[in-house]
Amino acid sequence: MPIVIWVIGIVIALVLGSIPFGLIIGKLKGVDVRNDGSGNIGATNVGRLLGTRWFFVVFFLDMLKGLIPTLGVGLVTNWAGAFEIPNGVALGWLAVMIAPVIGHMFSPFVGFRGGKGVATGVGSLLGVFPVMTIPALGGLVVFLVVLGLWRFISAASCVAAVSIPVWVYIEFRIYQDAEMIDAWEPAGWPFLLVSVVVAVLVIVKHRSNLGRLIRGTEPKIRQRRADRAEG
Repeated sequence: MPIVIWVIGIVIALVLGSIPFGLIIGKLKGVDVRNDGSGNIGATNVGRLLGTRWFFVVFFLDMLKGLIPTLGVGLVTNWAGAFEIPNGVALGWLAVMIAPVIGHMFSPFVGFRGGKGVATGVGSLLGVFPVMTIPALGGLVVFLVVLGLWRFISAASCVAAVSIPVWVYIEFRIYQDAEMIDAWEPAGWPFLLVSVVVAVLVIVKHRSNLGRLIRGTEPKIRQRRADRAEG
């Protein structure tokens, strides 16, 4: 597989990932999201400032930033739909997968700042079909369960991110048993490695939220709106 395909895919993914949809939509609505709420350009802060509908709009757009280039390069290279992927191809595809997340977190359009990478990361994972799609869906289940129990978006995001490598390992273990393969590592280690990298990036970007969780000052979902109504 020509390396130029992966390089082009990485560049496109970085550019798409860098588009600050949260900031753009906020400005269209007359709000600079960098100066209000948490100051983050991601869907959560936009939703707190503009309402739930705009949370979903920004989340969907940020998710597409990850999904389009990642799935696109899989279709162009004809590896989409395959499970047994050579390590070289896997590393190229995974580099494209992580590129929009990096672009979103460190967007040059926002002074190399950005969002937390959750929505873009979900889209990127879904795009590596089906190898990372299944762990992404598992992570989504974890996110919803933790959010329902604790009502902290930041905690749910971090726990879901940490669960992705676990889902990758379980997936390849099941595949190994089904195919009676002695060792899953030759096919699975690139996906496990990159899923760990993504989890670390998400946690690092949430370090301020985690600090507030420890201090007991992190707002729960809908809490700010309720406090504002009471005031």
